[in-house]
Amino acid sequence: MRVQFKAEGGVAFFPGLSKPKTIDSDDLSPAEAAKLKRLVTAARFYDLPADPPQRAGAADYRQYTITIEDGRRHTVRLADPVEDPDLQALLDFLSEKARPK
Repeated sequence: MRVQFKAEGGVAFFPGLSKPKTIDSDDLSPAEAAKLKRLVTAARFYDLPADPPQRAGAADYRQYTITIEDGRRHTVRLADPVEDPDLQALLDFLSEKARPK
């Protein structure tokens, strides 16, 4: 499974630092790869609309673009706050893995 993750917007946003990060399950430990798969399944990622409706004022919120390839390809764009706890758990995991080390 390959995930391309991009976060942008919000307070203290610097466009030049907002490059997409690729997270490949082959590069994760077996436990982390299994967790990623569970999180994608729990969030029903492939059932989500590509551009869910945005709340009023969402232009000031942090925005995320997630593309997952695992035999099929799907892209979803989200903005804070994410109310679905399963989707938020996936977002937290991807945010952690995308941080520079």
